[in-house]
Amino acid sequence: MTILDSINKAGGLPLSPPQTRTERPPEKAEAATTPSHNVQISALSTQLQALQKTQASGAVFEAKKVEEIRLAISEGRFQVNSEKVADGLLETVKDLLSARKRSS
Repeated sequence: MTILDSINKAGGLPLSPPQTRTERPPEKAEAATTPSHNVQISALSTQLQALQKTQASGAVFEAKKVEEIRLAISEGRFQVNSEKVADGLLETVKDLLSARKRSS
């Protein structure tokens, strides 16, 4: 005995005859699947897309400068300016902290 049989015998929901699936004509099936949604992109999204295209097309680093540094390292004449590195780290931390305060 199935659950539906027990419900029907208990005076619950009536059982209906099995339904068969019918195919739609091809022209109606195509029309039913054609989306009719209207999508609008915000101005901020448009700006973001433009920025992404700009970043993708631009060089992330200067190849000439990288080659100079590589040559200096291989020749043993590359020196790290610890003050400049420390100043850069402090500036990055300040930027991160100020961005964190703005987002809170």
